[in-house]
Amino acid sequence: MDVQKTVSQLFADMDGAIGEIYFVACGGSLVDMYVSDYVVKSESKTLVSGLYTANEFVHVPPAKLGCHSVVVLCSHSGSTAETVEAARVAHRAGARTIGLTYNRKADLLEESDYSFIYEWGDEKRVHGNPMALMLDLTVLIIDQAEGWPQLPAFRRGMDIIDDVVGKAEDAVVPRAKAFAERYRDENMFYVLASGASYGHAYGFAICSLMEMQWLDAAPIHSGEFFHGPFEVTDRDTPFILVMGLGRTRELDERALRFLNEYAHKVEVVDAKELGLDVIDDSVSEFFNPILFYSVLSKYRQALSTARNHGLDVRRYMGKVEY
Repeated sequence: MDVQKTVSQLFADMDGAIGEIYFVACGGSLVDMYVSDYVVKSESKTLVSGLYTANEFVHVPPAKLGCHSVVVLCSHSGSTAETVEAARVAHRAGARTIGLTYNRKADLLEESDYSFIYEWGDEKRVHGNPMALMLDLTVLIIDQAEGWPQLPAFRRGMDIIDDVVGKAEDAVVPRAKAFAERYRDENMFYVLASGASYGHAYGFAICSLMEMQWLDAAPIHSGEFFHGPFEVTDRDTPFILVMGLGRTRELDERALRFLNEYAHKVEVVDAKELGLDVIDDSVSEFFNPILFYSVLSKYRQALSTARNHGLDVRRYMGKVEY
């Protein structure tokens, strides 16, 4: 699993003519891609990026999809039907595909020009998980395409992120337990975040709360909070504010000031408080989601225990035809 070698081979195979990167997956795998899409959009002057849920990509592929496109696809099982079909769509259009999965016998690998079998299970070893791998892949593509001055700072961040996450996980355990005890009987949560972190507000809402706990939940972008959603704020409505480091932190801080005045049930998960600020300011925002995935996993585990609702219990997923 050599990301640099794969990127070099990709550029050689495409004669350096990469114009677009599309990130395609479903559910949690799509959440893992959000930061990579964010990096391309915020950092690259030459590359176009798109983030697609796989079935939409199949039915409405981007018009620019073609021989200058790279399509990154991820499926934990490697057999998500929509994602495998999306890879076929990409191939028919002449694009190059990069597949990521945990399953060495995955169907997705058959449709991938380049592939990665990622690590899974140890939330304190995050540099080898799919989110970190795709982020590493993405910044190396940007750097090879046009140069990226922040690459040395990013590399230093990757060198220490496991240690940062491990310490943050240990620190948050008692807070997560207290959160779960306080909110065990709630049925609805709003989850706020911005910038590179917003994907994990979305992911925590749809995967951790809705899928795994059968609770109503909605992600809200901190920047959009004051353009409609804040009207639901009262002292009885629970909010989870995921505060990242970086250029959009001001959006989260504005939301926090409002919630501190008008809400009563507010849980703040702050990357700065959890030690992410040891990573250089120029790249720390890109590590927010890596930290938040592991930290919020502690919250969902604590909530699962407090509610006596196992994280693997399902009513429909894998149970019925859909």
